Amino acid sequence: MKKLLSLPPNLVACFHEVERADRKEWFCTSDPIGHKLGSGGGTAWLLQACKASETDEGETFAAWLSREKRILLHAGGQSRRLPAYAPSGKILTPVPVFRWKRGQRLDQNLLSLQLPLYEQIMERAPHSLHTLIASGDVYIRTDRPLQDIPEADVVCYGLWVDPSLAQNHGVFVSERRSPERLAFMLQKPSVAELGALMSKHLFLMDIGIWLLSDRAVELMVKRSYRDGRLSFYDMYSEFGLALGDCPTLDDPELNSLTVAILPLEGGNFYHYGTSREMISSTLAVQNIVTDQREIMHRKAKPHPAMFVQNAEVEVTLGAANSELWIENSFVGRDWTLACRNIITGVPENRWSLKLADGLCIDVVPVGEEAFAARPYGFNDAFKGNLSDGAVLYQGMPVTEWLAGRGLKPEDIEENHDLQAARLFPLCDNVEDLGRAMRWMTTEPELEEGRKVWRSARKMSADELSAYANLHRLTRQREVFRTRNLPLLAAHYERSVFYQLNLDEVARGYAAGSLPLPDVLPESADGLTRISDAMFRARVADLKGEDGRKYEEQAFGLMRKMLTGTACAVRQSPRLSVYADQIVWGRSPVRIDLAGGWTDTPPYSLMEGGNVVNLSIELNGQPPLQVYVKPCRERHIVMRSIDLGAMEVVRTYDELAAFNKVGSPFSIPKAALVLAGFHPDFSAEVHASLEAQLEAFGAGIEITLLSAIPAGSGLGTSSILASTVLGAVNDFCGLGWDRYETGNRTLVLEQLLTTGGGWQDQYGGILQGVKLLQTQPGACQQPLVRWLPDYVFTAPEYRKCHLLYYTGITRTAKNILAEIVKGMFLNETGRLELLGGMKTHALDMYDAIQRNSFEETGRLVRRSWMQNCRLDAGTNPAAVRAIIEKIDDLCLGYKLPGAGGGGFLYMMAKDEEAAARIRKILVQEAVNDRARFVEMSLSEKGLEVSRS
Repeated sequence: MKKLLSLPPNLVACFHEVERADRKEWFCTSDPIGHKLGSGGGTAWLLQACKASETDEGETFAAWLSREKRILLHAGGQSRRLPAYAPSGKILTPVPVFRWKRGQRLDQNLLSLQLPLYEQIMERAPHSLHTLIASGDVYIRTDRPLQDIPEADVVCYGLWVDPSLAQNHGVFVSERRSPERLAFMLQKPSVAELGALMSKHLFLMDIGIWLLSDRAVELMVKRSYRDGRLSFYDMYSEFGLALGDCPTLDDPELNSLTVAILPLEGGNFYHYGTSREMISSTLAVQNIVTDQREIMHRKAKPHPAMFVQNAEVEVTLGAANSELWIENSFVGRDWTLACRNIITGVPENRWSLKLADGLCIDVVPVGEEAFAARPYGFNDAFKGNLSDGAVLYQGMPVTEWLAGRGLKPEDIEENHDLQAARLFPLCDNVEDLGRAMRWMTTEPELEEGRKVWRSARKMSADELSAYANLHRLTRQREVFRTRNLPLLAAHYERSVFYQLNLDEVARGYAAGSLPLPDVLPESADGLTRISDAMFRARVADLKGEDGRKYEEQAFGLMRKMLTGTACAVRQSPRLSVYADQIVWGRSPVRIDLAGGWTDTPPYSLMEGGNVVNLSIELNGQPPLQVYVKPCRERHIVMRSIDLGAMEVVRTYDELAAFNKVGSPFSIPKAALVLAGFHPDFSAEVHASLEAQLEAFGAGIEITLLSAIPAGSGLGTSSILASTVLGAVNDFCGLGWDRYETGNRTLVLEQLLTTGGGWQDQYGGILQGVKLLQTQPGACQQPLVRWLPDYVFTAPEYRKCHLLYYTGITRTAKNILAEIVKGMFLNETGRLELLGGMKTHALDMYDAIQRNSFEETGRLVRRSWMQNCRLDAGTNPAAVRAIIEKIDDLCLGYKLPGAGGGGFLYMMAKDEEAAARIRKILVQEAVNDRARFVEMSLSEKGLEVSRS
């Protein structure tokens, strides 16, 4: 998905370097110098410039538009009201890590935060909508699933807000009887005007997210040309006012466009247009979550509206320093701060500087060595004539500021506009920079400061944005950020250190040759210790050292966390069957439809998981079966019918060797250990296994049957483990219910070091179609919400569900290990994707609740796309070759489980499509093992009975 940015000219030249952005994915340009094009004309310019960079002149604009989806962000403004980030553009405003969220980066900015929502919207958008347009100075988020996006020429998102807020923005008005249709649009209507409308109308505030069809884009481009030249054209006050059933502008072509209005449910809108909004919006985001259980560090801020990042601050901050923002700066011990101070770009110094309330300091690097001193006022707008006493600079009339320094407006070049006035001196050294800053702010009588200012070359605000050395600005920020890391680590209990993207942090440690943090005490939180161990492993790997000991430590700590409770409760197995009885356990397998991977520790421990899956029988039978019976000899006999293997166990050591590589009986051995047939898990003490079996009253024979190919992707090993545990539980009278059996299965897999989550076993233990949900924490017992089975069993749909064994060997263990490492390290992309998968499971739940076959199929397709994005190894070339044969005939398809091979589940569009799929894959079988297997919904789940 291509991203197109309209940026300040100076940023265009270095955006890809300072943001480390792929040039193939990101296209940047700026509006023509000296020409204001507006949001509509700017969109036309941006699209045409991108097309020119990608294609030859022979391809039509219409053909190019339809080729792929694109996100356009307009961020090329002068930033007069947010001077701190005018040189680098508001869209790159650094935003502090949220205290309630994992996986964020210390270098995150407005762009990186706003983009995921836009990408989610475009993924859901119909194929007819190729273009999304948004503003670069807002952060918009929602904590609810996105709704379906309808087919229309223009789709606009809005928020339900109070009229007092809506009056400052565009407003979408609709009739109460058809709230999804736009009646007309207004720009900055008064509260009275909105009040008069409310009896018969509804209104939503425009939040600047517009999706356009190719036809709508072409018309916008067409309207942007006047007399054959690209001219000013506003998307909101001109294009938007011509839309709707009752448009306020008469334009037959635009009037004919279809328009849909979508409220962003659960949405929040944070504007970063001014200095005050930068602080208030950041504060609002930080305080979204007030539940202390979800706030990951225990830091008490001296004042809630104080933000310090990428900086070194030697002064003590207190409650008097409200509305404070310090970023990419050094604030020495001889500084005095007040409130409403914004400090940016200040290099290391030893200044004595006293800031009054509302005074802000910005330093802009110019050239290879010079610094520009740019003080300003908290509410300065950098707009108006220097001779106008109503124009404010540093919070006072600019005429007063000039007079206080013995200056007149005519002393300043380009004095017609404050934005163009050459006020800001260039200094070759930090000492002169400090003198100039003091003279310009609090010490107008400082003669040496006056001399620096008068002798220096001076630049305007416009020129600083045009000529700032953004590479120097970025390097200074990176130096401060790297210096912050050891301090954050040392104060981990009150900092965001272990909730950061630790892969990025590890890169900073390795690149900066920073010493590793002190070893955490055993009293530290378990998840923190796990993350710390994997962080150390990653630093070692980046340095070319062997980090395996730390990696093993991380997995070991997680095993201890997950097994601790179960292992602490010792078992007392008692023979509970007659000498001639057989306990028979049998289970279906499962297909995960949505949310798979969110059940996997450590993600599920940190965030909880949501999974929708269904239990199925194959060829009319539960494919996993276990038989347990007593035997006279005091030993344990294990057999596998499908593997043709047998083993006799006579000692505790042999039973405890369940981690032996290649053993066909690891699962039953571990199950018996958990059931109490080992000193570490038994409530009673026995001299030997033989002695325990003598006290038990019999030996044990366990026979396994897995009527399913290895590596099926259907949760086979986990469900086989739960089936063994269920049968042993009945045989030994342990009294476990289904949920305890599922929990013990999770423990068993940790003992085997195979890892994995909880959805496999619960998918098989519990019958039918269900949503499984857990909360964060070590106790991962899911809440179950059963779903109707109509879309799977109704006569018109039953034949549309196909299960095909690909015959391809899976490599799920490697996939699992890499993804879990990413979870340990809070990798931003992976955690965002997992969060999306968790939400997606709720979408699937809703679709099945509504008996929507088509929507369920489309969501299955999306589940597969999510799995592929999580790890490319999920979808190897051999699998893609099969999918390409049947893609057009399916609503959706996926490889259940981790992917890589095994079974392919398909939802055909209809019975005719299902028949064609069968014919294609039978006639063009990819190997001699590939075949269709009949599947049916299990109505019983795990069954345990006796002969």
